[in-house]
Amino acid sequence: MGQKWNRLPGMRREPPGLERTILRKLPLVAMWGTALALLPALIARALWSASASTEAYRAMQWADIWALGSVTLFWAALLTVCIFCVVVLVMKGPAYIADRYDLPDSDRPR
Repeated sequence: MGQKWNRLPGMRREPPGLERTILRKLPLVAMWGTALALLPALIARALWSASASTEAYRAMQWADIWALGSVTLFWAALLTVCIFCVVVLVMKGPAYIADRYDLPDSDRPR
């Protein structure tokens, strides 16, 4: 059976704000930010892939490690911003009346 949600009387829904704009732009920012973070590793591979030296191989590995670390940090920051925007979005929504929970009326514990 479906549950009926009772809105709190007199509460109004807040108009959308900056959080909606940020949420709409998040996929584009994620795509461009990830591409920008991976760009140094791709450039290092393009420049040093022809060389067979161990120094070039090590430099490519370090570029890959830094790129992976920066992508991970960027996505963690993006997820934090997304969670913040969703919390603000939920808090701006209408208020609902919770179900009553009758407490046992007793002078002493059971």
